[in-house]
This record gives sequence, structure tokens and C-alpha cells, in this order.
Amino acid sequence: MNLENSQDYYGKVLTGSQDLKTDACCTAEAPPPDILTAMRNVHEDVRARYYGCGLVVPQAIAGCHVLDLGSGSGQDAYILAQLVGENGTVTGVDATPEQLAVAREHLDWHRERFGYAQSNVRFLEGDIEKLGDLDLAEGHFDVIVSNCVINLVADKQAVFDAAFRLLKPGGELYFSDVYADRRVPAHLRTDPVLHGECLGGALYWGDFIDQAKRAGFRDPRLVTSRPLGIGDAAVAAKLDGIAFFSATYRLFKLDLEMQCEDYGQAVRYKGTVPGQERVFELDGHHHIEAGRMFPICGNSWKMLADTRFAEHFDFFGDFSTHYGVYPDCGVSVPFGAGEGSVPSTPAACC
Repeated sequence: MNLENSQDYYGKVLTGSQDLKTDACCTAEAPPPDILTAMRNVHEDVRARYYGCGLVVPQAIAGCHVLDLGSGSGQDAYILAQLVGENGTVTGVDATPEQLAVAREHLDWHRERFGYAQSNVRFLEGDIEKLGDLDLAEGHFDVIVSNCVINLVADKQAVFDAAFRLLKPGGELYFSDVYADRRVPAHLRTDPVLHGECLGGALYWGDFIDQAKRAGFRDPRLVTSRPLGIGDAAVAAKLDGIAFFSATYRLFKLDLEMQCEDYGQAVRYKGTVPGQERVFELDGHHHIEAGRMFPICGNSWKMLADTRFAEHFDFFGDFSTHYGVYPDCGVSVPFGAGEGSVPSTPAACC
């Protein structure tokens, strides 16, 4: 039911973003200057049928191979195509023929606009719950993005599982979606308007964390979040008592621990990531100023040292000595301080 409803809602019911009843499928934050410039190079027909809820443009993706799950009319794909450059590629997957038609119609227009000899974008028709049925090589992609689409599918675990398989070691799933502060009741999950507005299928955040970890993404990192407004009175009445949020997460394909462990490590940012020369933002709790020694947990270390970000940092320390868990990350030590215990004063990781 979910796939058919999504195809009907986004292909036939909505003629443009102005038809939405809530701001769940709208991007609220102002884009950084480089993204704004890239958006100006996207065809107006593509922009008119955009239904994303966040910015799915992670840092330092020049030369990367990117997979866009639920690429719609292609706005995010065409923005990413400019940032990966001619040596990178973007593959978009979508199940709505009307949206794909808009995206494909303007392939040559964008290639010429970008000044590329060949297009670095392709669009595939398919269900993101069944990525194994498509022409996608496992372990091929540096980055997978998705913008307010995973909530629309019934089997979200299948999407996370497939994303983990398709990523290279050290690769990243970077996506925006809609979450609820509790599980949405079954009768609301099947409401076609609520589903199309990205609310009926919203994951309870606790279930998302569980599914992400089961897929292999052991330490999901929240990048940004905002509460959602519901301007339509009828929709708001149906959902009374449930709070919804748009959030962007980044999940790395790395051998991580289940919580943030302290090994006495630190990094120093070189200030070399385009667009974040002064401060590199790993997630909502790790804003790393250029030139400054920054204490960091073992998982965060790997997210920088074992990924495309390694060249942008100097690294200090190793994993030879363990100092326990960071108090503000994961589960704190459950035992009280007994006689002879040594007080701990680690620098905050999160």
C-alpha cells in the first residue's frame, strides 16, 4: 500500500510543493552559499517538484560516488552532481514515473549548465525497499543520501540493510527524514494523506536507532533537527498528542563500539574542508574549530581517521589505553565512587 500511495500522492495529487498541507516535506534551513549557488543551476521545473525536508549534502564529496534514495524530480541529485564534479557520479533511485520523467527530461540541460563533457548523473526506476533488484554494485558507493523518503516505505529495515551493503568501508549514509516522539498508531499509518505528508510513516526515534544498529550502523549521529509545524487543522486533529521532528543523521560503515569510549585521543582540524574552513561539524555535538586540539572519543576518531575526512585532520593518540566511557555519551558508568576510587575529569566528547 505504501508504494502505491506514494506514487499516487507525489505523481498525481501534488502538482508542486505549494500543495503540501504541512512543512514536513519542506526544507526550512537556509542553504550554505555553495549549496545556494548549486541550487541556482538546477532547472526550475525540477525545483518546482521538490519535497525534501532537509539538506542532504555532506562535506568533502568531490570525486565521490553518491546514491540518492528517493531522488524524485532530481533536485538533490543535480546539486550533488556539481559538488562531486566530473570525476564523481550520482545515481538517483525513485519509484514515481512522473517524478523520474521530470528528472530525466533535463539531463542534457544540466550537463551543459555544469560544463561537463558527459553527464555524471543517472536515474533508475525502482523501489528503495528492493535495492537488490537494481543495477547497483555492493560496496561501490562513498555516500548514500535520502531526503524525506525512508518514512514513506513500509520495510525501513530493508533500506538500512541495503544501504550498509552498498557502501564502501568508511562510507556514509547521510539522510534527512521525519521522526515521531512515540510510535504512530496503526490506523494513522495507513491514512493516505498522512502518509503522503511524511507523517503517517514517521519512525519513532527509538525504533530508528534500533534498526540502524541492527543494519550495522552502530553509532548514529544526529546532525540537525527541528520540530514540524502542521498548518492544516484536520491533519493536526488526527495527530493530536504526537510530536514530529525533521532530523538529519549520518551513519558510517565502520567497526564502531556501541557507545563513546575514551582512549585519551584528540584531533586538530586543518581547516581544509570547503565550506567549513573555520569549524568542521561532524554532528550536532562535535563542532571542531580549525587549529584547536579537540579531545575525541574512539568512535569519533574512526569517523574522521577511517573515512574521506582523514586528510583534513591531524591525529593524536591511539587505542592502547582505555579510560572508560565519556559521561555524556552513551551509558554512564552505573557504579558509585567507592573508597580508593580515582575521580575522573575527561574532556567532554559530546
